[in-house]
Amino acid sequence: MSAESGATGDIWVVTQQRDGQTRAASYALIGQARKLADACQARVAAVCLHDGVKDADQLAAFGADRVYMVGGPVPDGWNDDAYVKELSDLARRDRPGAILATSGALGSSVIPRVAMALGTSVAANCVSVDLDPQSQTLVHTRPAFGGSLMANVVFAGRRPQMATVRPHAYRKGQPDAARQAEMVRVDFDKAAVTSRSQLLSVVQDLAGRVRLDEAEVIVCGGRGLGKAENFQIVAELAEVLGAALGTSRPPVDDGWVPYSQQVGQTGKTVSPRLYIACGVAGAPQHLAGMQTSEIIVAINEDPKAPIFEVATYGLVGDLFKIVPLLTSKLREARG
Repeated sequence: MSAESGATGDIWVVTQQRDGQTRAASYALIGQARKLADACQARVAAVCLHDGVKDADQLAAFGADRVYMVGGPVPDGWNDDAYVKELSDLARRDRPGAILATSGALGSSVIPRVAMALGTSVAANCVSVDLDPQSQTLVHTRPAFGGSLMANVVFAGRRPQMATVRPHAYRKGQPDAARQAEMVRVDFDKAAVTSRSQLLSVVQDLAGRVRLDEAEVIVCGGRGLGKAENFQIVAELAEVLGAALGTSRPPVDDGWVPYSQQVGQTGKTVSPRLYIACGVAGAPQHLAGMQTSEIIVAINEDPKAPIFEVATYGLVGDLFKIVPLLTSKLREARG
């Protein structure tokens, strides 16, 4: 990767944790960074912005050559100002060629401020990050104009190249236990950073029994259900499977289900082991949010529906007959 302005070619991935464990989306992004780095003879660094990371040794197994552990007193809860200061200082010191992070709280509130502090830009909410083989420059693909088209974003000269990538845009790879990484501990006094905000409380989203963005199985309902009341049909199937309940964009626009359940470019990007689409046509906006699912089962009465182009298995027929029958058979099989 080209390294203008004195920057190295290193690719950094800023990781996110929950209860000390690194999120699957961060591991997946490290895997993609490894592929990019191998193509341009660069190194991958995983950056942990706080103490208490319990699985730091695993970051090497998934592709990191170096792991930054930023130490020092940890303030209570989330602290944007501390994270911005430590990441900006670290980037100025070691000058990476690119900094990647997953979209979400970190990608929305910290990464843009770091980009401003470093005098560069950020490609936000990308669905992919690739390498131009000729220029050795990263190409960031992101939705534009409300998701109606995809735009390729490149950085002509500013470094580091910075981007936030949608969670589950890439699948988590297989770890290589033989890989080793250099552990770099960085002292940083977070408590000394003056913060203009304070975290008052954290409210868990308990609307669904299974979190949509972490579910191994997802049952999704689309406009083909006809009305809000019919979502109970797919909800019962999801309950039997212990799955999360998702939806495409039209039912959200029509007010049938909350936005928090939407899958797609303007909703959540998911990558479960099993994705069952019931009455989902398969618009590009929706496919971009779920096509990395391991197994996709589509149920639709229109044999020409685009969803069948990405489906592993397709059932052409009346979902109001197929889904209840499937639910019934699964209940019998599970006692």
